[in-house]
Amino acid sequence: MTIHQSPDAFGFDSFLAAHQSKEVLRFITCGSVDDGKSTLIGRLLHDTKQIFDDQVTALQRDSRKHGTQGAEIDLALLVDGLQAEREQGITIDVAYRFFSTDKRSFIVADTPGHEQYTRNMATGASTADVAVILVDARQGLTRQTRRHALLVSLLGIKRVALAINKMDLVGWSQDKFEAITKAFEAFAAPLGFTEVRAIPLSAKNGDNVVLPGTAVPWYTGTPLLKYLEEVPVHVEAQAAPFRMAVQWVNRPNSDFRGFSGLIASGRVSPGDAVVIAPSGRTSTIARIYTADGDLPHAVEGQSVTLVLADEVDASRGSVIAAATAPIRVTDTLDARLFWAAETELAQGATLLAKIGTMTVNAVVSAIRSRIDPETGKAEPVTRLVANDIGDVVLSLDRAVPVDAYTENRDTGGFILIDRESTDTAALGLVQAAPSAPAETKAELPEPSLGKTDSEGEEAGKSGGLLSGIKRLFGG
Repeated sequence: MTIHQSPDAFGFDSFLAAHQSKEVLRFITCGSVDDGKSTLIGRLLHDTKQIFDDQVTALQRDSRKHGTQGAEIDLALLVDGLQAEREQGITIDVAYRFFSTDKRSFIVADTPGHEQYTRNMATGASTADVAVILVDARQGLTRQTRRHALLVSLLGIKRVALAINKMDLVGWSQDKFEAITKAFEAFAAPLGFTEVRAIPLSAKNGDNVVLPGTAVPWYTGTPLLKYLEEVPVHVEAQAAPFRMAVQWVNRPNSDFRGFSGLIASGRVSPGDAVVIAPSGRTSTIARIYTADGDLPHAVEGQSVTLVLADEVDASRGSVIAAATAPIRVTDTLDARLFWAAETELAQGATLLAKIGTMTVNAVVSAIRSRIDPETGKAEPVTRLVANDIGDVVLSLDRAVPVDAYTENRDTGGFILIDRESTDTAALGLVQAAPSAPAETKAELPEPSLGKTDSEGEEAGKSGGLLSGIKRLFGG
């Protein structure tokens, strides 16, 4: 006898549908060396049942060989996978981990604490919504704590969880907790954070990480995980004006022509007036097409195909923006760079700039200053070296649509690429842009990334800031 079971007999379809509809929060852990960042992520994975029995067995074996917790399991090894990290007991590269609860899915980036890995830390922060800044309760605020707080503010993160770790080693002292909290709030006051939530915890023991800590009756707030489940996500991007970079012109036949892309910010509906940048042509939205049918509206984070009411010329690299808040178009950028290349950057250097879905030539017209990553103050320099943060002026060989990074992290972020090696040389943040293109610049070579035309086009399809981040570490 043949038994026919429905596709959802085991609940797989329902399970997948539930997870696909969950909101995703990206966050980073940062702070000084040995504050317990990797251990905290390991505790989150362990206590939310995200690791399998064979992984626990392997972790026990690795803890005996590489662990720093004596006979106990070293949860940091769940994240620190490089041999050099295990040998030294530190985080070097950015490690990404995924986990999920009933309320949300999470992508967490464990970032290194050492100064020489500033570029790695900036990599993780550039795509994060929330920063979890760890502080060792015994040490209080350190040089790196302040440094990382400044960096996450520069990279546009508005919400911070101040995880005061190793509270068990100071007897869960309320006075110690409150002193560290007040000191951080005073330092962070000018950094423009929307929220700073201080949480006392012990990553090693698990108190106040996933479950409330029984050893800390004076703390009435939520554990870290509950905060991460409830913190608002994408609020700024949803409130920002509509922006969508065109990734592909969808024209399967003569009766259909649409522009496909990922909505970077805002909301769009049929009938909305839009402007195409850099051409400046205007039109209205006729349809919002998806594989599952037309939508009555679409919001930040959705991939859609927009059909316009008029025959407007647009191509890959164009940006469709709200007509009520048009995007700026310029061929000169005042930019803040997180310089990642080992070679120095000097005035006159020529690189490729990947801005949204457009790749253009860029010349460093001026290097204005270097930013002290501990104080945020600018000092005049003529060159930038690896891990420096500096303000420069870039001249482009054509006008591009951009926003200031403080207004829109997606349309205000870009990468610089070395023309010879095609490695990512810097992460860039647009600081300001003229409202109209500057004078036409001297003609520069076409941006080919050192490949054939077809290969260059494929390289350009991978997306802006995030693709550059992956290039930086060979991802």
